[in-house]
Amino acid sequence: MKFLDQAKIFVKSGDGGAGCVSFRREKYIEFGGPNGGDGGKGGNVIIEAVENLNTLIDFRYQQHFKAPRGQHGMGSDKAGKKGDDIIIKVPVGTEILAEDGETLIVDMVTPGQTFVIAKGGDGGRGNAQFKNSVNQAPRYAEPGWPGQEMWIWLRLKVIADVGLIGMPNAGKSTFLSAVTKARPKIADYPFTTLHPNLGVAWVDNYEMVIADIPGLIEGAHEGVGLGDRFLKHVERCAAFLHLVDITSEDVVGAYKAIRRELELYNVKLSEKPEVVALSKADALPEDETAKKVKQLEKAIGKKVYAISSVAKKGLFDCLLDLNKYITRDRLKKDAVPEMTVDENQPWSPL
Repeated sequence: MKFLDQAKIFVKSGDGGAGCVSFRREKYIEFGGPNGGDGGKGGNVIIEAVENLNTLIDFRYQQHFKAPRGQHGMGSDKAGKKGDDIIIKVPVGTEILAEDGETLIVDMVTPGQTFVIAKGGDGGRGNAQFKNSVNQAPRYAEPGWPGQEMWIWLRLKVIADVGLIGMPNAGKSTFLSAVTKARPKIADYPFTTLHPNLGVAWVDNYEMVIADIPGLIEGAHEGVGLGDRFLKHVERCAAFLHLVDITSEDVVGAYKAIRRELELYNVKLSEKPEVVALSKADALPEDETAKKVKQLEKAIGKKVYAISSVAKKGLFDCLLDLNKYITRDRLKKDAVPEMTVDENQPWSPL
């Protein structure tokens, strides 16, 4: 399934049904009179957030959504049937924006959340509604009211507990595949990841949703490389795992470059909790690894983990540290997760 995080669609609610002009004329009935029924209300267009979707790809093939109109009123005081509502299902975390692409209408962040984006038009009143002492045989009825129509933007922001950030080829996808069942594309060239990937790890009997964000480079906030197209996906994360390639000549420079891009894109991102790790620790001797860890710790003033996703070293300690910052409601696992085994033993993710 292809990943699509933005789509523009047209929605139109149903028009209301017209009221009916009708008169009661029955044999042996002494008094007649108007008996035209009201028109039915048009159908609404409703947006619903569902859990089993993670892309907006369906909206590439259907961009127009129109609810049916209400049925016209009928004689014998019969009201028209209401038009059926149509429900547009979107992934949890989808923002609904106006046609200008900037005005936020609603943020669909809760599974099962619904929002009426376009209300159906009211049905017109039949001539029976206009009868009074002065006009006992009205020969007019109201037409139905038109429904609402508009173009809207759907913009998906991935909801995850932890966002993996770092330069291209920093080992983010390898880390995700090591601690979850996710199987992102892994290769030895930059920008292997072209869209966010999600995986679920279990730590202390809690689930942790991890998002692998495409690699950032200097100038990303201005659209350089993959640019800010995917930076929005880290806005909802509770914490970051910042991976720095230990084989890089300047680990401090690589770290600060990413931090600078986060701050320039949105200063709130730079204030989120962060755990820092030097990845690919199996590629260097232990003494050189320790040297680079101390070098980065001295520069940033916080603890730095040396991890190896291939050798499964340091991963559990890293996740335990991240777990402290996860505050959203999380589901408890019934059984003790396999992640609690000794790291020195062969270990496979859930």
